[in-house]
Amino acid sequence: MGKRWARVAWSMVATFIVCWAVSIPFMVANGGTPGQEPGFVVALVVAFTAFMGVGAVIVAHRPSNAIGWIFSAVGLLAATGSLAIEYAAYAYVTRPGSLPGAILAAWYQWWWNPMLGLILIYIPLLFPTGRLLSARWRPVAVVAAAALAAITVLEALQPTITLQNRSYTVRNPIGVDGAQKLAGGAVGGVLFGMVLICVAAAFASIVLRFRRSRGVERQQLKWFTYAVVLMILAQQLNDYLFPGVVVVNVVFGLTIALVPIAAGIAILRYRLYDIDRLINRTLVYGLLTALLGGIYGGTVLVLGQVFGGVGQDPPSWAVAGATLAVAALFQPARRRIQAVVDRRFNRRRYNAAKTVEAFSLRLRDEVDLDALSAELLAVADQTMQPTTASLWLRQPARRQ
Repeated sequence: MGKRWARVAWSMVATFIVCWAVSIPFMVANGGTPGQEPGFVVALVVAFTAFMGVGAVIVAHRPSNAIGWIFSAVGLLAATGSLAIEYAAYAYVTRPGSLPGAILAAWYQWWWNPMLGLILIYIPLLFPTGRLLSARWRPVAVVAAAALAAITVLEALQPTITLQNRSYTVRNPIGVDGAQKLAGGAVGGVLFGMVLICVAAAFASIVLRFRRSRGVERQQLKWFTYAVVLMILAQQLNDYLFPGVVVVNVVFGLTIALVPIAAGIAILRYRLYDIDRLINRTLVYGLLTALLGGIYGGTVLVLGQVFGGVGQDPPSWAVAGATLAVAALFQPARRRIQAVVDRRFNRRRYNAAKTVEAFSLRLRDEVDLDALSAELLAVADQTMQPTTASLWLRQPARRQ
C-alpha cells in the first residue's frame, strides 16, 4: 500500500516537472510575463514547487491526510495553468497559427478558481489533520465546493476568452452568451459573496482549532500560523511600503513557499517543537532591526540637517557616528528586547528563570539538608514540570 501511494506521489511530481520544463521555454520565447518582474516569477515557481514537493512527501508518508493531496493539486494546477497560458500566448501572439490545440490552452484559463479555493478555504479548513474540526463545518466545505464549481463553469462558458496577462481575446467555441450575463449580474455577485463567507469561515475554523488545541496539534498550528503571518507581512511591504521594488517582490514570492514548507514540517513532525524558539528569535531580531534602523536613520537625518544643511547629503562623519552608535547599542538592546519578549510571549521561560534565580540566592543561606532537598524538588517541579521527581543523596564514604 505504501509503495503504491509513493508511486502516485512521484508520478504527480514528474507531471509537474514536465509541465514546467515545457512552459519555461515558451515563457522565454514570449518575452516573459507582462507586468511581472522576472525575479518574482522565479519566486512563484519556487513557491509552487514547494507546494508540489511537500504535497508529494505527505501523500507518500501520510496518504490519509487530505492536506497532501490539496498541496499536490495546487502544484499541478499551477504547472498546467502556466503551461496553458504560455502555450496559448505563443500560438496566438508570438507566432500566430504555429501550434495546434491553442484554443484548448486558452480555454483552460479558469484554473485559477479551484486553485485559489483550495488555498484560501480548504487548507485552513482541514489543516493539520486533514479533517474538519467537527461535523458542523461540513456545510462550509459543501457550499464552498458548489460556489467554486459554479464560478468555474460560468468562466469556462464565457463567449470570449482573454489570454491571461495579455490584451488578446479569442472566441470560445463552447461559449454561451447567457454565461456572461449571469457572471456579471446578481448570480455572479451572490456566488462571489458565498466564496468570501466561506473564506472567512475557514480562517475562523483554524482560529477555533488553535484555541482548542493542545500538545502536538498546537505546535503544528504554530508552524502554519508563523508562515502565514510572514507571508502577510511580506505582502504588505510589497503592496504598500515598497511597491515595485524587485527585492521585496522576490521576498514576497519566496514567503509563499514558507506556507507549504511549514505545513510539511508540522504534519511530518520534523523538529516540531523548534517553532517556539523560531518565533522568539523572529520577534527579537525583528524588533531589534526596526529599533536600530530607526535610530540609525534618525541620527543620520538629524545630524545631516544640523551640520550638512537642508537638502544636502549628510557628512561622512555623521554616517560613521550613527553606525558606531548602532553597533554599541546592539547587545544592550538585544538583551532588553529578549527580556521583554520572554516576559510577554514566553512567560513560562521567564518565570522559570526567576524561580531559579531566587533559589540560587536562598541556596547560599540554607543549611538544613531536608529543607534544601524539599526546595530543590519544588523548583524542579515549577520549572521543568516533570511527571515525577525524586532526589537521591549519596552517603559520605566511611573513614577507615
